[in-house]
Amino acid sequence: MKFYKAGEIPKVGNMYFIYGDGGTGKTSLTKLFDGRKLLLSFDGSTNALTDTDDIDVISFEYSDAPNMQKLVMSYLSKQIAKGEYQVVVLDNTTALQNWVLENIDGASKDGRQNYLKLQTWFRKLGDFLRESNLNILATAHQIDNGSTGLDGKGRFEADMNGRTFNAFTGPFDVVGRIYKENGERFIDLDTENGNHAKNRLDDRTLIKANELLNTEKKEDK
Repeated sequence: MKFYKAGEIPKVGNMYFIYGDGGTGKTSLTKLFDGRKLLLSFDGSTNALTDTDDIDVISFEYSDAPNMQKLVMSYLSKQIAKGEYQVVVLDNTTALQNWVLENIDGASKDGRQNYLKLQTWFRKLGDFLRESNLNILATAHQIDNGSTGLDGKGRFEADMNGRTFNAFTGPFDVVGRIYKENGERFIDLDTENGNHAKNRLDDRTLIKANELLNTEKKEDK
C-alpha cells in the first residue's frame, strides 16, 4: 500500500491493450512510443520491427512453453529492474494465454479450476505491469462473432477467455480494436459499440492508429 498526499500523486505510465486481425499493424504500434522499448514476442512476428534501433526483443519459442509463466515473470522482473526501458510490449497475448492454459491443463483435470488459475495469473501479470510505472502496450488477436443484431454492435472481441481478458485488462487505461478501412488504420475505443473497448485517458472514441498516443484533455462532465 502507498499513500500520496494531495498534490503529490506521481505520474505513472499509460497502459494500452490493442486487438485486431492479423496484418492490421498491432506490432508496428510499438514504433509510436518514445524511449527504449522491450518487446516480448509470443508468436515470433518481429518483421515489422527490423528497421528499428531502439527496441530489444525477447522472442519465446515452443521449447519455452512448459516454463512460460516462470520465464515471462523472470525476464520482466530482471529487465524492468535495470531501469533501461521506458516501454514494455507484450506482443500477442492470445498466444501467451494458450501456452499458459496448456501448462495449467496439464496440471489439473478440473476445468473450472484451470480457468480460475489462468485468470489469477493474468491478473497478477496486469498488476505487475501497472506497478512498473512504465508505458505498456499489449496486443492480441480478435474474434469476429458475426452480426449480433440489427445494429451490429458487440461483433468483435479479443481472442481471450472472457474472464481472463477482464482480469488482465483491468489496470489498462485504453482497450481498443485496430482495423483497416480504405487503406487507413483506425482504432475503435467506443465502449458503446459493444466491442471490447475503453478509454480512460480522454474522450476520443475513434482515432487513426498513428494518433494512439496523442492524448487530448478530458472534458469536464
